[in-house]
Amino acid sequence: MLEELRKALRKFIGSTKSYERAVDDFIRDLQRVLIRADVNVRVVFNLSKRIRERALKEEPPPGVLRRDWFIKIVYEELTKLFGGEKEPKVDIEKKPYILMLVGIQGSGKTTSAAKLALFYKRKGHRVGLVCADTFRPAAYEQLKQLGNKIGVEVYGNPRIKDSTKLALEGVSYFKGKGYDLVIIDTAGRHKEEKGLLEEMKQIAEKVKPNEIMLVLDATIGQQALPQAKAFHEATPIGSIMIAKLDGTAKGGGALSAVVATGAKIKFIGTGEDVKEIEVFNPNT
Repeated sequence: MLEELRKALRKFIGSTKSYERAVDDFIRDLQRVLIRADVNVRVVFNLSKRIRERALKEEPPPGVLRRDWFIKIVYEELTKLFGGEKEPKVDIEKKPYILMLVGIQGSGKTTSAAKLALFYKRKGHRVGLVCADTFRPAAYEQLKQLGNKIGVEVYGNPRIKDSTKLALEGVSYFKGKGYDLVIIDTAGRHKEEKGLLEEMKQIAEKVKPNEIMLVLDATIGQQALPQAKAFHEATPIGSIMIAKLDGTAKGGGALSAVVATGAKIKFIGTGEDVKEIEVFNPNT
């Protein structure tokens, strides 16, 4: 997507058409690029509208060419869409810090929980993982295996079917041992699964996490917007992690999630290995 955007900008810069026609051509190219990348159509339309309005109404400062000013406008609007210019804050300021992960089934939430645990462990924090997924068979075993792989303790009990009880017990357990960060892995949900969304809401209300992070599969596409909106309405989302963002994923659906929740993308998962996690940089 980024290379296609650069190509569209180069085409705009080299255009011999009038400024207004070159702007229209660029916006059409931009719309095609973003829609192909699975950014929600409504998000694309609103972005295009803002860019066109600014491009035709704003006057550049003295000595700055209009076409150069337009590139600045595009950069600002795209960066804003990704959540702002600055890298997100990922440092833990309060201890113990409770981080609750939510997302649809199959989004890569459990692997993401392990990636986050390893990321913070490498920063010198004592991290505990809590399996509050009582819905998916072998969820505890999967998290336990990942925990063993990275040397992080996992709390869970496959015999308990009350996810809120499990989450509370797990947080209490790690707090009692003086851990810095507790990551809660919850069951995968879909926006139509009202019961599971209500369960997620109950966990959040009882546990009162410091942050709720939505884990999104980079390949989710147009469904990202309604999914993210449903999650945000159930429990306000504080941040986003994009999973499975390798070379083949379009990833545009993540932008729709940013718009739906107003949350910033904090992390991206760039592969299947637990080490493949990066802090998201909206400028790149």
